[in-house]
Formats: sequence, structure tokens, C-alpha cells
Amino acid sequence: MALHFERAEYTARLERLTEKMREEKLDAVLLFAQESMYWLTGYDTFGYCFFQSLVVKADGSMVLITRSADLRQARHTSTIDNIVVWVDRLNADPTMDLKNLLSEMDLLGARIGIEYDTHGMTGRVARLIDNQLMSFGQIVDASYLVSRLRLIKSPAEIAYVERAAALADDALDAALALIAPGADEADILAAMQGAVFAGGGDYPANEFIIGSGADALLCRYKAGRRKLDATDQLTLEWAGASAHYHAAMMRTVIIGEATHRHQELYSACLETIRAIETVLRPGHTFGDVFDTHARIMDERGLTRHRLNACGYSLGARFSPSWMEHQMFHAGNTEEILPDMSLFVHMIIMDSDTGAAMTLGQTYLTTAEAPRALSRHSLDFLNR
Repeated sequence: MALHFERAEYTARLERLTEKMREEKLDAVLLFAQESMYWLTGYDTFGYCFFQSLVVKADGSMVLITRSADLRQARHTSTIDNIVVWVDRLNADPTMDLKNLLSEMDLLGARIGIEYDTHGMTGRVARLIDNQLMSFGQIVDASYLVSRLRLIKSPAEIAYVERAAALADDALDAALALIAPGADEADILAAMQGAVFAGGGDYPANEFIIGSGADALLCRYKAGRRKLDATDQLTLEWAGASAHYHAAMMRTVIIGEATHRHQELYSACLETIRAIETVLRPGHTFGDVFDTHARIMDERGLTRHRLNACGYSLGARFSPSWMEHQMFHAGNTEEILPDMSLFVHMIIMDSDTGAAMTLGQTYLTTAEAPRALSRHSLDFLNR
């Protein structure tokens, strides 16, 4: 089997999950998030765009219900022994197959948790499941049960995160070698993604962000390429990915002579990220990180130009997003603990002057100060 971890690692994860299920008094959980299935069993597929679910009972037994196209995928990439195939056909309703499976697993009348908040669960599927199970047992929202367990990375996971960070650095090296007046965004993007692939990495869970000129103020990918002007700005957000584990970075590179506004915004980014490093440690919360970000940006008069979040947890994720649930935003009481991989980003988009500036990197938390995983400095980038 093509497993990325020793079986003992998967056994330990299952024990953590079932212990948490007992605390929550859950007889079973229905996992729909692909990253939950991957973390728990190694199951690696993009088949979650169709209906599938991993049923996990409190006694540790598991059954996957999926399509025939993923039968061999599950056997080859996971520790799952029991697999049930629902049949593609006109007007198929796989939630009925799921209900029958739950009955066979002696879960009638049970307290069952469901992962609703995931890209693997469409609104239509949620409605069908609720209709099928409304009188079957007690249904509770367990969207963040596995998500929170995944926050703390094991030593084996950290090794993949560190490899992902090295690949992200390689991608930046490849970009910087090309960024200059007249350079084509297509060449820069191809070099960055190529560096990750050449280093044995994976596709990221979402597209790399690349935008120059006015598009440098966007923090989402958009189609279309342009060539850099003699005086320009280029915003990049990308991630190295290894065994689906991500380490993200973000930079705005200035081409030609930097304006005073660019220097001013960079100074705000650097001051803020350095201040965040003093609270990105145990004893603080995710909300404390955002409050630090907001305080410094607001003191500099940048309230209208900053975002309402400044980073998030990273790990093994599947498209369409490498972001995990836990984000740095106001009021988030999630505690910062050792061995979390956390992406901190400073994003300032000044639409008044047309100036963009970003600065971001991934950290591994420790018992004390966080450890930046990039070999690159946070210096101002000017080409």
C-alpha cells in the first residue's frame, strides 16, 4: 500500500479520535472531509467531489462507502479494510445506501456526528442525509472534531511540513531568478510550480496567486497573464506541498524604483509580523494574533487597507483550499499550542494609491518562540 506514515501512526490517530468520540458521547461519526479521511487512514483521492463517507464507530471499526472508481484507490492508499460501493445509476440516492450501511453496523438509534462544514459535503447531500436520518438516531454537527485533532502535528507530520517549506523556498528562488522588467507572469508561475514538482512535491490545494500592476491588489487567483513593466509590483502567494502537507509564503516584489508608499507599507508589514512572533506561542490565542495585527495596522492608519484575518492553520489539505478551519481573526479563542504549523500573512491593499504590499511565511510553534520554516529573510524585495 502507498502509505505516507507507519501504521502505528494511523493507529494512534484512531485512538485519539475514538477517545474524543467517547468524551462527546458519540457512537459513530460520518466523515466527509477528504483531509479527515486522509489523516485517519491515508486514503488519498479527489473522488470527494462525488458522494462518499467514512463511517467510524466508537469501537474503532470503520467502513468506507464510495463509488466504484475509488474502490482500488482506497485499497491502494489507505488502511481501510471494509469498503462498500454505491452504484452509479439514474436517480441514485447514495444516502439510502449509507442509511442501510448504518443499520447493518447496528447504529439505529445511535448518537451520530456528521462533518457538515467541508467541501466534501454539498448542500444537496446534507439535505438528503438529514431527511434519511431524521428518525434514525440523534444527529449532531461534528464538523470540527477531526479538524481540531489535526491542529497538533506529530514528528512525522512535521517532517512533511518542513519539506513543504523547503519546496516553497525553492519556488521563491525560481521566481526571483526571473522577475525583472519585461518578464512574463506565465514564465514566473511555471517556474514556481515546476520547482515544487521537480523537488518531489504535489499540486497545492488551491492555485498559486500571481498578480502584477493593478492585479497585485488581489489576494485571489484570476485567469490571464501580463508582462511586467519597467516600474511595477508583483504579488505572489504560493505553497510548497509534500504528501498534501502545505507550507505557504507570500511576498510583494517591487520592480524598478520603489515608491515611498511601498516602503511605508512594507515597514508596517514587517513591524506587525515581528510583533506577532512574540504572541505566536503557548499562553496566547488565535484571536490574540489578530488583535496584534489590527492594533499596529490601525495605529498606522491602515484600517481600510488591511484584511479582517491575518493567517490560519496549515496541514494536509485538498482542493479547493489549503486553509484549515482555524484562522487568525477577532474573537477566536483557539489556544496556540506547540507543534502547530501556522501561516501568518500581512496583506495591505491600498486602493487609493494603487499600492500593494504583502509579507507572509509559515511557522512551527514550540513551547517558546515560534520557528520560521523558511530559509528566506523577510527583507524588502526590489528587482
